[in-house]
Amino acid sequence: MKKYLELVRTILDTGSWQENRTGIRTISMPGAMLRFDLQQGFPAVTTKKLAFKSAIGEMVGFLRASKSAADFRALGCKVWDANANENPQWLANPYRQGPDDLGDVYGVQWREWPAYKVIDANAGGEQIADATNRGYQVVTSFVEGGREKVLLYKAIDQLRQCLDTIIENPADRRILFHAWNPAKLDEIALPACHLLYQFIPNVTKREISLCLYIRSNDVGLGTPFNLTEGAALLHLVGRLTGYTPRWFSYFIGDAHIYENQLEMLNEQLKREPFASPQLILSDRVPDYAKTGRYEPEWLEKIEPTDFALEGYRHHEALKAPMAV
Repeated sequence: MKKYLELVRTILDTGSWQENRTGIRTISMPGAMLRFDLQQGFPAVTTKKLAFKSAIGEMVGFLRASKSAADFRALGCKVWDANANENPQWLANPYRQGPDDLGDVYGVQWREWPAYKVIDANAGGEQIADATNRGYQVVTSFVEGGREKVLLYKAIDQLRQCLDTIIENPADRRILFHAWNPAKLDEIALPACHLLYQFIPNVTKREISLCLYIRSNDVGLGTPFNLTEGAALLHLVGRLTGYTPRWFSYFIGDAHIYENQLEMLNEQLKREPFASPQLILSDRVPDYAKTGRYEPEWLEKIEPTDFALEGYRHHEALKAPMAV
C-alpha cells in the first residue's frame, strides 16, 4: 500500500486548507488516482489495522439495499450511526423517518433505483406497451399543459443489470451503475461519495477490471474503507460471472485530509508497509468459471463471513474521529 501513503504525502505537500460543511478544516487536493493489480494482492492498508469486517459489512448492506443504521450494525458496521443519529442537518430533515433512518442511500440506488416514465396518453400507446413490457407499471394519469399524461414506475436493479450484461454482452462499454440520484439528494442522510462504478471485462484473458469514481474522499478514514469495498465487490462479481479480477482504478475528485486526522496519518507515514494480503471468498459462493451456472441471486445471499484476508500483516491500530 505504498501508493496510498504516496497519496497522503502528496496531499500534505501540495494541498491547501479548505473549510467545509463539517466545521473541521481539511487539506484538500483536486484530482487523484490510485491503480492496483489485484493479481498482485488485495489493497488493504497495512500501516494500521484495517477495519476489514466493518468495511465488508457495509458493502453487504449496500448489496441488500439497506437504509437503516441498525441494518449496518447487524452486519458489523457502525460507521453509519453518526450520520443517522447525530448529524444536525439530517435530524432536522422532514424526510427522516426516525432513529437510525438514513433515507435511500447507496444500496437503494444500486439495487432499487426509482425509475419513472411520463408518457402522453393520446400519442403513447406503443410507448406505454413497450414500457410495461420492460416491467414498468402504470401508477396514475394526470393532466399537464392541457394534455393527459400517464405516469409509470419500476425499481431498477442496476447492479444485477451489470452482471447480466457481463454474461450476455461483455464487450459492452456501458456496464456501470451509480448512486447519484438528484431527486433524492435532499431526502438522504449523506449524498453518495463513491458514486460511479464501471466494470470492464476482458473476454480474451477472462479478466475483469473496475473503475471507481469518488466525488469526495476522506483519505484518512474513507479511502481504506472504499478500497476494501470496491476490490471485494470486484472479486464477488468476478466469481459470479467467471472472470478473474485484475485492475482496480480509483479516481478521486476532492481528495482531502481532515485536520483532526493528521496525527494518525503522520504516524502511518513513519511505518513501513507490509506485503499485500490476498482476498479469499468462501467456497460456498458459486464460481461460474467452474460450474457454468449463472447465479446472480448471490448478490443478496452473500454474508460478511464469506470474505476473508489471507496473509494480512499490519501495524498496530490507529484511531481518529470521523467528521460528520
